[in-house]
Amino acid sequence: MSAVARSLVVFGWYLAGFGALLVFVPNLLLGVFGLPPTAEVWIRVVGVLVLIIAYFNVRLGREEFLPYARVTVHARVAVLVFLIAFVLAGLVKPILILVGVIDFAGALWTAAALRKDPRATTQPLLG
Repeated sequence: MSAVARSLVVFGWYLAGFGALLVFVPNLLLGVFGLPPTAEVWIRVVGVLVLIIAYFNVRLGREEFLPYARVTVHARVAVLVFLIAFVLAGLVKPILILVGVIDFAGALWTAAALRKDPRATTQPLLG
């Protein structure tokens, strides 16, 4: 397994854990981030979406699908940007930025692996 693939698979398993918490014990996770408990189904729906993204990461990482790896870098950076915006708008507590930092770190790992991968040098990372 290449470094690019490993970065996607490891990040996918992180997302699987996060998604499972949102589906099965959402109020536990909400409490960690200082958010009020909820009985609404939407937090569990978000958990299912996170689980689907986790599946994409694990499956496409194992398939060594480099175009997907490239677009995940952009998406994971965007998560941090949006979470910082939510904090600045007063919508959430700053602790939620930790989730974005983890996504950003994963994006940096994948980007660095792509830069070193000879298969990825023929196509631009951010193009």
